[in-house]
Amino acid sequence: MSKYIIGIDLGTTNIAVASLDTTDEAAVPQLFEINQITDEGESDVRSALPSFLYLPDANDVAKRSLDLPWGKGRNFCVGAFARKQASLVPGKVVSSAKSWLCAQNVDPKSKILPWAHEDPERRISAVTATQHYLEHLRDAWNKVNAKDADADFAKQEIVLTVPASFDAVARDLTVKAAKGAGLKVTLLEEPQAAFYAWLQEHSDEWRDIIGKGERVLVCDIGGGTTDFSLIEVTDTGGDLELQRVAVGNHILLGGDNMDLALAYGVAAVLESEKGLKLDQYQIAGLTHACREAKEVLCTDPSAKPQTLTVLGRGSSVVGGAISTALSFEQMSDTLVDGFFPACAIDEKTVESAGTGLRAFGLNYEADPAVTKHLAAFLSRNMDKSNKLPAAILFNGGVTKADVLKKRVVETIGSWRGDDKLIEIAGIDPDLAVARGACWYGNVRAGNAIRIAAGSAHSYYVGVESTMPAVPGITPPVAALCVVEFGMEEGSAHDIPYQGIGLLVGEKTEFRFFMSADRQSDEPGLVLGDVNIDGLHELPALSAELSADDNETPAGTLVPVGLNTVLSEIGLLQLWCHEQDGKRKWQLEYDLRDAAEPGAGDGEDE
Repeated sequence: MSKYIIGIDLGTTNIAVASLDTTDEAAVPQLFEINQITDEGESDVRSALPSFLYLPDANDVAKRSLDLPWGKGRNFCVGAFARKQASLVPGKVVSSAKSWLCAQNVDPKSKILPWAHEDPERRISAVTATQHYLEHLRDAWNKVNAKDADADFAKQEIVLTVPASFDAVARDLTVKAAKGAGLKVTLLEEPQAAFYAWLQEHSDEWRDIIGKGERVLVCDIGGGTTDFSLIEVTDTGGDLELQRVAVGNHILLGGDNMDLALAYGVAAVLESEKGLKLDQYQIAGLTHACREAKEVLCTDPSAKPQTLTVLGRGSSVVGGAISTALSFEQMSDTLVDGFFPACAIDEKTVESAGTGLRAFGLNYEADPAVTKHLAAFLSRNMDKSNKLPAAILFNGGVTKADVLKKRVVETIGSWRGDDKLIEIAGIDPDLAVARGACWYGNVRAGNAIRIAAGSAHSYYVGVESTMPAVPGITPPVAALCVVEFGMEEGSAHDIPYQGIGLLVGEKTEFRFFMSADRQSDEPGLVLGDVNIDGLHELPALSAELSADDNETPAGTLVPVGLNTVLSEIGLLQLWCHEQDGKRKWQLEYDLRDAAEPGAGDGEDE
């Protein structure tokens, strides 16, 4: 066991880190204060690291003004100063890198950020930006713990959180960024992490707050995404346990959308009252300014109106600056009815056909109504008695605003037909996910209650039989069980089956099947015919697994053994290990989004 368990909330807007000392039996997660550049030539420690990366040109900042104790002569910086610059020079600051990781209309590995940067040589990819964030955390931690070799960041057990709705590609890119920073991580869904933080705070009395058969809705609204999860209290042999029973779709809707809405609202006021029409560059800067104002007002509704400054364009940038203000009332009017309208539980979200030509950018949701997306999620995941959640746990920076939480609670109450929905109080929504991720590492060691997330289906992979060629007859395909019903996420096992060959060096298809009825099939069981009742075929997975050996020609059938890993985030990893060698190949299939499976790459060990 490592000396520390480290939890990282890699948020769209802010990053937080918590740690737990495994040598102390009574230890609880502790927040790690992160050193960062706070202004030109200045640094300080903060509870969170803003997820912004500043890429200045050579003459934008003084020489050595971005130096940190572990990095000299840098031409970029991460954190508070980068965030400050986002409202002044948005074309030189990377933001929302996490959302770009799951963008479907661009390559997240391409050098495209910041989108508006005038110098293509200064652009980086979303993966590289994420790697820079993790490297900053690593170096800040190691500087504090420099005297303790056992405390080296890369040697610790690290739990890194991702949205529950991240697809296989986005999760894989997150892992790649971590590997680039020299880190080995375990991924955990953010809503589960938030719930683990609540469990850690209420370890003795959680059973008194939520009862048998009741469901808790985790409503996580962050900077870039909205995540919904349902966790149910089950009775196992008289003991109350927890099981995650549903995860929402990927919803690219969150604080970023709200900041943009506020910016356009302020821009409209400036145009109507002062005759000033802002261009897109100014709107980008105003959006960042609205983000900062929103976070202050959400935390403290009594705060005075926040000043917003929009820089002019042209030679007199400072002289042409425009100032206005945003009040709590203005913010509430824009956000409550715009993003949290009252609606019926069967009300549908608005779909947009889109235009044939459109600018590259993030593929935001067409309908900004969070409550409508919530209605769709709960409608899809009603239990057999059609009961709605008995309790709700809010998380994410957006939910700091009581006025927004109130609207969600009132809306669910209207669907329930009563006002008995319990809001279970969590800790600071900006820090809960990091603490919960850290606590999950402790849970994995068997030291606290775990949220069960067993497979609701049995899964099979197709194995083609060998037979002589016969006109009009295709070789029969058998179904090999690789995941049994109820297999716990986060677990792995070998498949006790011999005589399988893996085709390498050329593109091929892997067929997958599932069954909700065959609940007693065990891994290694072979069904001789895939065309049987109760077995349903999933979309095939296309992959070309390289031979990784100059002596192995394309089309070779390599004898392999199989191992199944069902990850904590619903990803089936089927490992094919060479029987008489060290080579191995990995296939990845996203069981929560079978319509869009993801393929893994061959690896050599």
